[in-house]
Amino acid sequence: MLAALALAAPAWAGSSGGISASAGATSSTSSKSTFATVGPGHLGYRTLRKGMTGHDVRILQDFLTRAGYPTSIAGVFGPTTLANVKAFERAHGLPADGVVSKTVAAVLRAAVAKAEKAYAGPAGRAHLNSDGTVTPPANAPAVIRNVIAAANRIAFKPYIYGGGHGSWNDSGYDCSGSVSYALHGGNLISAPEDSGELESYGSAGAGRWITIWANAGHTYMYVAGLRFDTSAQGETGGSRWTSTPRSNGGFVERHPTGL
Repeated sequence: MLAALALAAPAWAGSSGGISASAGATSSTSSKSTFATVGPGHLGYRTLRKGMTGHDVRILQDFLTRAGYPTSIAGVFGPTTLANVKAFERAHGLPADGVVSKTVAAVLRAAVAKAEKAYAGPAGRAHLNSDGTVTPPANAPAVIRNVIAAANRIAFKPYIYGGGHGSWNDSGYDCSGSVSYALHGGNLISAPEDSGELESYGSAGAGRWITIWANAGHTYMYVAGLRFDTSAQGETGGSRWTSTPRSNGGFVERHPTGL
């Protein structure tokens, strides 16, 4: 995704690209002062706030996304970046002022490193319950558990064209509204996207935990090995969850970055 931006061999990236959680800090045998060797353009070298631009802003936006706060990587510290920084600060007991000090940058790096460790290794397979809901695998990270919990909440909601796009809480959801709702439950998307928009969501290819399939007319996804798809409702007695695979021909394969 951001191979051109990598400052060092990306420890995080794996097959999905991105900026390494260690990018911006020179290797050292001591970990006492992470930022002592950080140079210009690297996250933590300067305090970041709304209105600023630069490579370190792009790293900030990438790390926010990887920490569970989806942020467009544009290199401009705008309103969405500000809101996500504040949300991250609140979640980690920091003053929610939207200013990325060295302390905030260090906590963000730690959160990304923790997520990297949690996502390592093979993904477990979710269990399809007899009532049409799904139980996450024991090794699922919190973000996957939250996606599954959100998907369970609307698993039996009726299909309504355009449903879920005007409001997160709706009486019914269409295909992309359903996928967007579940992703939002894991804080992986900030606003509903239609199937065409989901064709460029996240990173290309299959994910370890989540793989989204989208084209101009339909979208669905696999979460921990099970399909979440409005087209399955007629086969399952009403649930969007199914263990039955389907043809992926004609669909673009995407996944949340890092997942």
